[in-house]
Amino acid sequence: LDNYAKENGFSISKEKFNGNFWEITKNSEKIIFLKPLSYMNLSGTVVRKYLDYYKIGLKDILIIHDDLDMEIGRIKIKNNGSCGGHNGIRNIIEQTGSQKFMRLKVGISKNNNLDTKDYVLGRFNKEEKEIIDKKLNIVNNIIDDFINNVSPEIIMGRYNGVNNENI
Repeated sequence: LDNYAKENGFSISKEKFNGNFWEITKNSEKIIFLKPLSYMNLSGTVVRKYLDYYKIGLKDILIIHDDLDMEIGRIKIKNNGSCGGHNGIRNIIEQTGSQKFMRLKVGISKNNNLDTKDYVLGRFNKEEKEIIDKKLNIVNNIIDDFINNVSPEIIMGRYNGVNNENI
């Protein structure tokens, strides 16, 4: 979201319900970008408060999160499903009572020998950061498609290809 904001000239300037957020209006519709400030495994509590306050339906949210079970930089879109072991997604499912929301998953590793806690709380090395940085334009395109009400099926078909690095 930081990259998307930077590329589009936005800044996260407000805080509410333990989350940083900003709002834009596009096609007479309010768009809210949210970065929970809670621990990741409690992010569902923050999401739930925004859903309730702004009266947002689950079909109208896109959750962007890391995925430790995908190779670094790999991007996958899902429109439904379990948490896949991701505690933040687990908490969102618990807080909303549903698995039916769109997710943009970004792979951060496929190394089963990592100390998971240290890895996810650490920083990318130079090579890993370069890989992620190259994917940010794809992430921005997915966000734009979602905002422009492109159907989940089209978004998944467009970006879940075997080789999404050249999109």
